[in-house]
Amino acid sequence: MPEPHAPVPGHTHARALDSDGNPVITTSGLTKVYRSRGREVTALDGVDLHVREGEVYGVIGQSGAGKSSLIRCVNLLERPTSGTVTVAGADLTALAGRGPRAGRELRRARSRIGMVFQHFNLLSSRTVQDNVELPLEILGTSGRERSRKALELLDLVGLADKAKAHPAQLSGGQKQRVGIARALAGDPKVLLSDEATSALDPETTRSILQLLRDLNRQLGLTVLLITHEMDVVKSICDSAALMEKGRIVEHGTVSELLATPGSELAAALFPVSGERTGADRTVVDVTFHGEAATQPVISQLSRTYNVDISILGAAIDTVGGLQIGRMRIELPGRYEENVVPIGFLREQGLQIDVVGHEGQETLLVKDGAK
Repeated sequence: MPEPHAPVPGHTHARALDSDGNPVITTSGLTKVYRSRGREVTALDGVDLHVREGEVYGVIGQSGAGKSSLIRCVNLLERPTSGTVTVAGADLTALAGRGPRAGRELRRARSRIGMVFQHFNLLSSRTVQDNVELPLEILGTSGRERSRKALELLDLVGLADKAKAHPAQLSGGQKQRVGIARALAGDPKVLLSDEATSALDPETTRSILQLLRDLNRQLGLTVLLITHEMDVVKSICDSAALMEKGRIVEHGTVSELLATPGSELAAALFPVSGERTGADRTVVDVTFHGEAATQPVISQLSRTYNVDISILGAAIDTVGGLQIGRMRIELPGRYEENVVPIGFLREQGLQIDVVGHEGQETLLVKDGAK
């Protein structure tokens, strides 16, 4: 069963996310080069990232894409080779390495950033409560205040009854909840998640993701997470970026990505498959979102143009409370014979990608551009 968690006492829901909101995390021209034994490896290659206040932003990519280097540079666990990192109005790169005063300002700025790790990083010799209190000890918080805050946070993540337990007595999901409580000890504005669910089973993963989303909404936290799992992006992210070879190659809100012709992220979020049954057939990927997702568009197309439509594959899910789906259909005849039916689909507010007809697809998008 998913592990329960309590609502946040005394907190109200954060304001709705403003699509034009100010970024709370910004990287500009961020580069990280590792040097070893005379070799150079570029992990980050001029990354520009903008995460708006109050959103859950996912960075996805394969191993070696640069995701971990990016998130570690955001809180300066790794010092960037070049470029800037600004979090909550503080230019962290400008503060780094500029004397004792700047060092104190950097520590203060970093205290506004919580970090959740893949493998929990709990101290086995400490109790659960003591693990949560650790950041507060470093900040010089009094013992009574540390205890009060730690118990409040453990209640928040659903582990009030585990305060005196040790990490070895906890499940993987419970350990990650302790890690999340510890990350919140300094009252951060930003929460960074480094593959926080990749070591967990699917059911526990869903529980942890729901907790992160609840914290985002109830505390007004901005969450930046990295992952290699599309289901994580689909479950809780407002926006996402795809990384390849140290660069961000695609980014935007999930709804924007779904409306972008040829989007790799959209195709990966809602994969559909199916091969054309003959050379004289046209295969079309149709993305439904918004009101169009509830309309009988395909049957209307069939009746309006008296065309037999084959459904080769389909995927549908709920993202951000909205029903979104993709369908791969096959129309009889070549592309040139189906321009009007395809235009009809576009007029219904659907995103259309013609499979295997790149030239025609580009023409269609230009013709249908508003």
